[in-house]
Amino acid sequence: MIADKSIKELENSSVALTVTVTADTIEEGYQTSLKKYASTIQLKGFRKGKAPLSVLEGKFGKAIREESTFNTIEEELKKVLEDLDAKYKPLTYSTPELQDEESLLPFKPNTDVTFTVHYDIMPIFELPAYKGLEVTYPKVTLTEDAVNAEIEKLRDQNAMVIDKNDAAAMGDIVTVDYVELDDQNNEVPGTERKEFTFTLGSSYNQYQMDSDLVGMKAGEEKTFSKTYAEDSTVEGYAGKTITLKVSVSSVKFRDVPALDDEFAQDVKEEYKSVEDLVNATKEKLQKALDAKLEQEKLNALSEELLKGTTIAVPASMVDLEVEQSWKRYVKQTGLTEEQILQFLEFQKQTKEDVTAPWREAAEKSLRVQLIMEKIKETEKFPLDEEELNKVVEEQLKDVTDESQKDYYRAMIEDDMRFQKIAPFLQENNTFVEGDEVAYADFMSQTYGA
Repeated sequence: MIADKSIKELENSSVALTVTVTADTIEEGYQTSLKKYASTIQLKGFRKGKAPLSVLEGKFGKAIREESTFNTIEEELKKVLEDLDAKYKPLTYSTPELQDEESLLPFKPNTDVTFTVHYDIMPIFELPAYKGLEVTYPKVTLTEDAVNAEIEKLRDQNAMVIDKNDAAAMGDIVTVDYVELDDQNNEVPGTERKEFTFTLGSSYNQYQMDSDLVGMKAGEEKTFSKTYAEDSTVEGYAGKTITLKVSVSSVKFRDVPALDDEFAQDVKEEYKSVEDLVNATKEKLQKALDAKLEQEKLNALSEELLKGTTIAVPASMVDLEVEQSWKRYVKQTGLTEEQILQFLEFQKQTKEDVTAPWREAAEKSLRVQLIMEKIKETEKFPLDEEELNKVVEEQLKDVTDESQKDYYRAMIEDDMRFQKIAPFLQENNTFVEGDEVAYADFMSQTYGA
């Protein structure tokens, strides 16, 4: 049994749990282990299971006592953890770690054993004021230019690429062969490139030779020198002069459709005119903007909430969040984790190098989640029983095990309550438009950078 137990709160939502197990409990475990080994072990000069306990103890007593005592410590620790106040129970992914194990050894007969374990707990914090706040968010207006830009994008997406017989101009698509030449006009090994295609003006080529190709036609060849400035961004060529030989195999241009009723109908059958296309585009962009502004309001409110309290997020919680981000990253790449790790090794990097910058954002995200969870628990949002039953019936129609059904029902119920947090916060706080931010900057997340 337990003679004593105490908990000390440490930094970053971890605790030190110190437990004293009585000598009687330790000895009981030792005697049980001794008898178990006595019944199974075979010592020289004795039949299996017939060696006297005194002989077995003399030969293996120290090892058996060490094993049995650690087993007893583990068993008693489980009992203590089950009886602890909920706020001091370990996180499911935080395994209690025994401290100063070596100092416990050797275990002495008929002696209490006091040990300490460290583990992470759910952060304990005071919920900040979350109602009646005034929160500022950016003022953003959908402009006519933004609508026109979206329509131009549609026109560009529907453009046809057509061979051009005239000279190449900026915006045309060219396919070229090129190679560097040395002082004797010999080709420089390793610089040759065949059938390279890019759009003039995009600078999407190693030598930034866009303007040098303007005026050339398909089938023409040209040799020219290029001098790069000392501050040139062309890697490896700053301050240098080189000679390039380029032959153009094709010149194409994008035939962008005219903005007329026929084009509008091509985009979508229900559009009968350009006006329909413009109105539908405006409506789509406004919906996207409104959704983003709503999220921005919540983000701004989250920042205010974070200012109102201090939450020490345990390392194990951050580790789990980062690991989940890593798994999403692996999935998005379409590669296996092994392939990514091999590539990183080639780049002289590790998984930790990639994920280290994620930790700060992960910790902040967790703080917001913890606040939201606590708001949900505090408000105890009521649920419409009929709506809940309908969702449960739809989502669990194939689940027959009743215990599983109860488990999933509780999860659905919790999720439905969580979904009520955002509307509740929007209704109970005041959101004020602040400085105006350009539509394009806001939608591309470049404002405030």
